[in-house]
Amino acid sequence: MLKHRGFPGRLPGTDFQFTLRRANPKGATPLTARERFRDRRPADRRADAGFMKALWEHFGEEPFERGNLDAGRLSWLFGREVKAVDPDGFDPTDYEALLVIDVRVARASYPEVFEDEGFDDEDEDHQDEDDGEDWA
Repeated sequence: MLKHRGFPGRLPGTDFQFTLRRANPKGATPLTARERFRDRRPADRRADAGFMKALWEHFGEEPFERGNLDAGRLSWLFGREVKAVDPDGFDPTDYEALLVIDVRVARASYPEVFEDEGFDDEDEDHQDEDDGEDWA
C-alpha cells in the first residue's frame, strides 16, 4: 500500500480521518459511491470539503493511486468528484487502483476549494455591473 507522504492524516482539529496507518491484512475496504443527503451534519460537510481540498492540493488533475487514503472518506466523493481512471478495469478493493478528480464536478460541488484557482468560465468575465444602487 502506497503511503501518500505529506497528505494530511485527518481534518485539523477533528477526528475525521483522511489516511490509514497500515493496510488491512484482510484486504482493502471496497470503495462505494455513497449518497450525500441534504440533511448531513455540517461537520460531515466540512470534512468532505477538507478532504476534497487536500486531494486537490496534493494531486491536482493528475491520476493518483488509492494507497492509504481512507475508504470511508473517499467513498463520500467516489463516483462524482473522484472517479476511476479506468472504469472497466477498476477494482474497488485494490490499494493500487488509480483515481482522478473530475474537476468540473468537484468545482460545482465544492466551489470554496477552488476559490483561489483561475476559472475558464465565461460567466466570470460577465459579472453583473452594479451602478451603486442600494438593494435594501
